Amino acid sequence: MYPEDLKYTVEHEWVRSPGESDGSVRVGITHFAQDALGDIVYVQLPDVGTDVEAGTAVGELESTKSVSDVYAPVTGTVVARNENLDGTPELVNTDPYGDGWLFEVTPSDPSVVDGLLDAEAYQQQL
Repeated sequence: MYPEDLKYTVEHEWVRSPGESDGSVRVGITHFAQDALGDIVYVQLPDVGTDVEAGTAVGELESTKSVSDVYAPVTGTVVARNENLDGTPELVNTDPYGDGWLFEVTPSDPSVVDGLLDAEAYQQQL
């Protein structure tokens, strides 16, 4: 349920290195978070070029139950956002670790990613 190749935050975001040479990381929310939110109907994400700071709210997910903030897992610059969510926000529910990703950021300090929770540590804090 929680892929071993990802890093996690206590705010229920996941981080994946897309393996590209630009050093950016892909960010989404965990299965736990999407399940707790319920059916997501609207996604607000940071614009490309936005500088974000780790731990600060950078967007929102609106569901049939509530509105929840999306937090930046690392400090850096947003280099991509999942434009598919504009028309199909439910991808966050149906494929939170794949097509339901939220945005990509180039960390100002890439080593910070290594300090995030691994799958086991994330599950223990749930």
